[in-house]
Amino acid sequence: MEFAKKHKTAILSLFIAVVFFSLGERRGKNLTLTKATLENLVNTDSGSASDVDFSPFWKVWSTLDEKFVPTSSSTKPVTDQAKVYGAIQGLTASLGDPYTVFFPPTESKLFQSDIQGNFEGVGMEVVEENGVLNVIAPLKSSPAAKAGLLAGDKIIKIDDKVTSNLTTEDAIQLIRGDKGTAVTFTVIRQGKKEPLEIKVVRDTIDIPTIDSKSLGNDTYYIALYSFTANSPNLFRGALRQFIESGNHKLILDLRGNPGGYLEAALDMASWFLPAGKVVVRENFGPGKDETVYRSKGYDIFTDQLKFVILVDSGSASASEILAGALKEYGKAKLVGDKTFGKGSVQELVDVTPDTSLKVTVARWLTPNGVSISATGITPDVIATSSPTDIAKGKDTQLDKAKQVVNSM
Repeated sequence: MEFAKKHKTAILSLFIAVVFFSLGERRGKNLTLTKATLENLVNTDSGSASDVDFSPFWKVWSTLDEKFVPTSSSTKPVTDQAKVYGAIQGLTASLGDPYTVFFPPTESKLFQSDIQGNFEGVGMEVVEENGVLNVIAPLKSSPAAKAGLLAGDKIIKIDDKVTSNLTTEDAIQLIRGDKGTAVTFTVIRQGKKEPLEIKVVRDTIDIPTIDSKSLGNDTYYIALYSFTANSPNLFRGALRQFIESGNHKLILDLRGNPGGYLEAALDMASWFLPAGKVVVRENFGPGKDETVYRSKGYDIFTDQLKFVILVDSGSASASEILAGALKEYGKAKLVGDKTFGKGSVQELVDVTPDTSLKVTVARWLTPNGVSISATGITPDVIATSSPTDIAKGKDTQLDKAKQVVNSM
């Protein structure tokens, strides 16, 4: 087959030993944080904290201790430790970055269950930006997807709670819940004059990964729903099936894929790029050296491969890294809508044994140095599926992808 190199059989037997790490997630040192520890930290003679006047903080702390009276006798007293956690949450919120978040014990435990890929809820990615709670993407076959929530929906109410003053983490606390319970979302959707109310029944969420099939007319289709630790092996298997199928046109569907593990995106890009080619750059800001992640060089396909990648506003993070790299090297054409634009790197730091801090430490740049966060990635061919088309089961974006791959 002309589109695959002579050593294409490597895909059938190559054992990939990889060390997986979450997209930008790292672990920091443990720090026991109490009021006394905090006082020591901010009163130190070294570091920028010594130049900050903390007297207002301690005056407010003392005033609350002395004067505060709950409005209801049934209100539970707030512990000093809870006040410290609240102060830290205010500190992270002051940065104005929706991805920099402090997790107190309960929230930290929930976050850990999320990144492990199994939890109870509605199954969608959301983020608050500029006071608006946006749906990045509902996961395939999740309760959210089945109920009709779409990427790009703007949630204005969760049950009776207005979302305009909620952080992403506040919203997640309202959305999460026990299997079998219901939550109602009021959303604003592009193309609709009036808000929509969508009721979703929570369930156990197992994050889906991949589907593949032949579409006929020499075209093979792979849909990737998330970049999990197991995605590289599953993607390798799907490519093997593609080669064995006798098809010579490939469509990779990354629509609604909110991202995941960086290593998975690097491994997948490596099937199409020579060794050493830059897949993504990790930029830490002015005056700091960037980290460059390069192809492992499996590179089994020739330039004869006809390859289209489908993206939309729900394609984020690792999806944008993979699509951006293959677009810039001319390995694939992108079809669909502009991607979400989630190009930042988060590090996960253990603050105490049961609390953690997720902090943005860098930005992702494409091989050509373009910031993913700035504008997202614009496809080569714009194609939009309207809510009406979706309701009728018509996939105009996939139809356009078939048209494009057939014309290559």
